[in-house]
Amino acid sequence: MTGMTRAPFATGSIVRNQFDDAADLVNLEDYMRHLLKEPFRSVTVEVPVRMDDGRIEVFRGYRIQHNGARGPCKGGVRYHPHADHEEVLGLATTMTWKTALVDVPFGGAKGGVQVNPRALSKRELEAVTRVFTSRISLMLGPYRDIPAPDMGTNQQVMAWLLDEFSKRNGYSPAVVTGKPISLGGSLGREEATGRGVALAMEAYARDEAIPIRNGTVVIQGFGNVGAHLARLLHGLGAKVIAVSDVDGGLHRTDGLDIPALFAHAYVNRHPVGEFPGGDRITDEELWGLRCDWLVPAALGGVICKDHNADVIDCRVVVEAANAPTTPIADKILAERGIVVLPDILVNAGGVIVSYFEWVQNLQQHPWSRDRVDTELAAKMTLAYGSVRELVRANRVSWRTAAYAIALERVAEAERLRGH
Repeated sequence: MTGMTRAPFATGSIVRNQFDDAADLVNLEDYMRHLLKEPFRSVTVEVPVRMDDGRIEVFRGYRIQHNGARGPCKGGVRYHPHADHEEVLGLATTMTWKTALVDVPFGGAKGGVQVNPRALSKRELEAVTRVFTSRISLMLGPYRDIPAPDMGTNQQVMAWLLDEFSKRNGYSPAVVTGKPISLGGSLGREEATGRGVALAMEAYARDEAIPIRNGTVVIQGFGNVGAHLARLLHGLGAKVIAVSDVDGGLHRTDGLDIPALFAHAYVNRHPVGEFPGGDRITDEELWGLRCDWLVPAALGGVICKDHNADVIDCRVVVEAANAPTTPIADKILAERGIVVLPDILVNAGGVIVSYFEWVQNLQQHPWSRDRVDTELAAKMTLAYGSVRELVRANRVSWRTAAYAIALERVAEAERLRGH
């Protein structure tokens, strides 16, 4: 395996296992466990598209609303060959816990189309987006369900989604976040997830005296999250010694030239492995590199017992991806003394700034970049502190503590609404 391939475990099964541990900690009632595990609404659609060669290709799409007790559903749209029902459900569930943990007034949702966006022309990508949006539009709305970019989608895709929805409903910028700035997007949204990851790492570094400046970092995944995180950490003085993308990885012991690599791979869309400033490595080799911080920032289920849990050689795993660590691998890492900072805390920066964008759209009043960054730091600091206190008070893992806080908040909302 030279790059990132199909995750060996479905995100849905990973998330369900993590739910059970936290539910036991907070003594969640049996009926509430069932209510919070199952999705509120799940829709499957067919997405027929005329391709550039004239044939009709039919893709399958999903929009799953997991829970809306705390507000309108919120979650990205993923274009990936393996974005099946189980994967999308797991991601929608994760969004419920993530929004609750960082205390923004949303529930959880997710969308996906089973397609390889890299194999589509721009016209075909737009067609997929417009047909998919039209098929799920009855579920969407500023106070119902608010999509955002995810793996395989970006600002342009969100602009097409906004336009297609607005054709039927009038101009509705608050129906989607992660839009271009000129269509009501928020300053700071593109790099928000990576910035949130960096903020969580800085907070943990202060608590545990693990260095950021001159500390060593390995990042698996160099898309939106991984690339912006690498750039931010480089600015803080960290040595990013290895990164990878779907085509392979790159390693340099004394640190990669991140500004140049960012321009090469993220801005100009060239494969990481073609960058001349390091040695090419495989995905397997990347996992075994000694470092302070290991950051999975791509697919779920990539850290597992049979692949790499026994060879990972870091002090902290920072889950910038959704559900990158399987339950068995979680236990192996704990036994080896490796701390795992969980996804629903670490990568929540994106949904936090999506919330800010939604607020700006509803008020028709844009924020300054400084305000966005300041408010993001405040939200991440509060969430981090609440998880840290529960970890210390109950001697549980960071993941169990984060889930426990989220479950209690959603369960309270359900009870108050009469369920």
